[in-house]
Order: sequence, then structure tokens, then C-alpha cells
Amino acid sequence: MLTDIQVAIRDTVRAFVQDSIRPNSARYEAEGGYPSALFQDMAGLGLWGMTAPEAFGGAEADSVSYALALMELAAGDGALSTIVSIQNSILVSGLLKDGSDAQKARFLPYLIGGRTIGAFALTEADAGSDAAAIRTRAIRVDGGWRISGAKQFITSGKIAGLAMIIALTDPDAGKKGLSAFIVPTDRPGYAVDKVEHKMGQGASDTCALRFDDMFVEDDLLIGQPGQGYAIALANLETGRIGIAAQCVGMAQAALEIAVAYAKDRRSFGKAIIDHQAVGFRLADLATRLEAARQLVLHAARTKDAGAPCLAQASMAKLFASEAAEAIVSGAMQTLGGYGYLEEYGVAKIYRDVRVCQIYEGTSDIQRMVIARSL
Repeated sequence: MLTDIQVAIRDTVRAFVQDSIRPNSARYEAEGGYPSALFQDMAGLGLWGMTAPEAFGGAEADSVSYALALMELAAGDGALSTIVSIQNSILVSGLLKDGSDAQKARFLPYLIGGRTIGAFALTEADAGSDAAAIRTRAIRVDGGWRISGAKQFITSGKIAGLAMIIALTDPDAGKKGLSAFIVPTDRPGYAVDKVEHKMGQGASDTCALRFDDMFVEDDLLIGQPGQGYAIALANLETGRIGIAAQCVGMAQAALEIAVAYAKDRRSFGKAIIDHQAVGFRLADLATRLEAARQLVLHAARTKDAGAPCLAQASMAKLFASEAAEAIVSGAMQTLGGYGYLEEYGVAKIYRDVRVCQIYEGTSDIQRMVIARSL
């Protein structure tokens, strides 16, 4: 059961999304981005720092409320929920956990206030799931570091005002030689090489980045040298719960479209939902959706209880991402030819949801994590 506060948060976000975001989702995709005023409106609801302390401007909500909010956001616009997930689970959470007092004071108000969007620059062309293979190098110089290298598949790389960059500071130490830096993107040496043309989530930019001898002061190092790998992994629980919640939200939106259509569309003298072939399909989709939702909420409740939940988060992410694609596909099938048309909305959700089996750890990686937990 949800608490009154959790229900209130869910319903508030739902009303905002259905009124202000979902009707404009196709336009955001066509324009390739979002108006800054929308980010400010979202900040007013606490969506950029949901679990952050009130002292930094956060909503200080629990993980269940965060998951519920992401479900509602994703039901309105999958790409926007990706930006919000990274902001919360990596940038804000990472600074709260490992940032210095000065870094928290300097950066958190902008991130939580929606005035700055953050990017997480970990993945490289030859280093995705194997983060220890990172080649981007940070060399110590007087007063700081010089960073050179390239990153790939970086969400918000173009619009970000701040990037958390994982770079190699000790080539002889393997994954223990990685360090984390929090870097304003307006400094010389930070370059967007390419904005990728993707199958889905077109309103959220995904970029190839390049760092050309970029100087970073000592006070922008997060934690100590060599802690970058641990910092990168520390927020996997929250991140995977967030992606799983996204999947539930997008699948929910697609199922609602399919159910409404099946009630309205008539064939052979009755609504098609009353035909067993259609009714049973929708029943199966609804069941898979509810199973995914409960896995997400279970992982979030486990995190709120202070217990380790990496396996639970991986289970939620694995099941929800694979179920969501099947649910959206089933919704499209229910609409028949209309489901294949962009104007009915299911096609966009189908394109948006497919990446959820890839980012924040592929389905194969989730299975590895779960197997190790056994």
C-alpha cells in the first residue's frame, strides 16, 4: 500500500504531466528538445532533486515516491524521464554521497533548481559495460588536471551545463586508477563532436563528446583519486530503479491507448475488447505491467529500508524493460494499422522504450548481476 504522501506526489505529478507534457510530447520530439520554462515548472514540483535534502532545495522524498514520479513522467514523455533520471540518480545523488561541502554548495542548487542539466560521461566507444577499459586520461598538472579523450552515448551532452566525467588518472591501477570529476561544460576543451540521430527519445540529446587538454581544477575532483569506479557504481541501485520505473510508465501509457481503442473500435457487432483474442491479449499485457510495477516498488521499498538492493534493482530493470517492449508491441497490435501511425502515440512509445534494455546496464549485464547474487 502507498502512503498518503506517496499518493499525493504521484497524483500531483500525473496531473502536471497529463496537462503540460503529454499533449506536447510529439512537438518536443520534432523540435529535438524542451523549453527551459518547462524545466523551471518541474523544479517547482521538486522533480530535479526528489530524494535530496530540503537544505539543498530538494523534495526529500523517499525512493518509492521517486519511482512513482518517474512512472508518471515517462507516461507523458519517455525522453524527459531519462533526463530527470540521470539528474536525480547520478548527478544529484553522486554529489550528495561523494561531493565535498564546497561542491554541494556550488552545484546542487543549480541542478535541483532545474537551472543546470547534468550529463554523466562514463561510456566510451570501446568501454561500455566494461568501465575498467576507459581510456580518457586525466594527467595531474600544477593546480589541477588536464583531461583528454572521448566519450560516447552521453545523454544531455549538448544541453548540459555540468558533466560528471570518469577518467583514468593511474594507468597502472586498472579500475582503481579511475577518478571522477564534476566539470562545467563551458570551459575550453569540452566539445560536442556529434549529436546522435537515434531511433527514439529524440527530444533528449545523446552525444559523442571530446575533451581536448581540458584543464580541471583540483577542487573539481570528486572524492579522492582512484575512487571514480566506486563512485560510478555507487548509484546503480537508484539508476536502475529509475529506468525500471520509466519502463512501467511508458508501458502504462501504451496500454491505456490500447484499452481505450479496444473499447471504442467495433468489429462483427461488438467492441473488439469483447473478442477473446483481444481481451486475453490485453489481460496478459496488464498482468505483465503490474508485475513490473511491483518489482520496481519492491526494489524502491528495499532501498528506503536501508538494505542493499542491487539485485532487486537489476531484477526490476531487467523484467520491466523487457516486459515494456512486449506490452507496447501488444498495444500496437491491438490498434492494428492505426498503431503503426505516429498520430496514435503508440509508435513513439515503442521507439522510446526500446533503449531501456540497453542503457544503465544491458539486459545481459542485469542477468550477470542477478546470477552473482545467487
